[in-house]
Amino acid sequence: MNQRNPAILRSATSSVISTNKVIRNTYMLLSMTLLFSALMAGLSMTMNVPPVMNLVSFGVSVVLLWFVLPRTANSATGIFVVFAITGLLGFGLGPILNLYAHLQNGPHIIATALGGTGVIFLGLSGYALTTRKDFSFLGGFLVTGMLVVFLAIIANLFFQMPAVSLMISGAVIMIMSGFILFDTSRLINGGETNYIMATVGLYLSIYNIFVSLLQILAAFSGDD
Repeated sequence: MNQRNPAILRSATSSVISTNKVIRNTYMLLSMTLLFSALMAGLSMTMNVPPVMNLVSFGVSVVLLWFVLPRTANSATGIFVVFAITGLLGFGLGPILNLYAHLQNGPHIIATALGGTGVIFLGLSGYALTTRKDFSFLGGFLVTGMLVVFLAIIANLFFQMPAVSLMISGAVIMIMSGFILFDTSRLINGGETNYIMATVGLYLSIYNIFVSLLQILAAFSGDD
């Protein structure tokens, strides 16, 4: 006779409920941070802040990401830190968006990049959620890819080759797409139980895909 241990069933059910809660909280917080980031970008554009603000906002957000978020991710304070990081990154996008908006096909480029980013994220995240495949094997490849891209960026600061810049942008899109699969898979399979950290990871992937798409679309439109 096949007997099922009630304790095992309760444990499995509790695990599923906990995982679903983390997923729900992650996407809810991600939606709010994306909206907040967009509002901050719009405010930055309206204020017409100088391009240097992009570097300042990025620098402060990196400090918060590396040194503050890990200490607060398990408390309610972490939520405010997440909004600070995403708000700063959104505010820093303002000068970039203003630059593209003044191009001949600027508004179309921005809209296309935004739509493309949405399609990539929803498609990949939806695929991972639906199939529930384990993409943890991508971890090593993604980290290696990021290191290669970082070195390429440093090298291109000296050579200033447009073709290399396009290749870097394309590589970033591929790597960030991989991170979306990787991070979503970790959510599904219990590898990530902190929805605050999961939100930041997915947000950064979306942010980098959007910026990279802007660069590629502008280049191929002949406006960059």
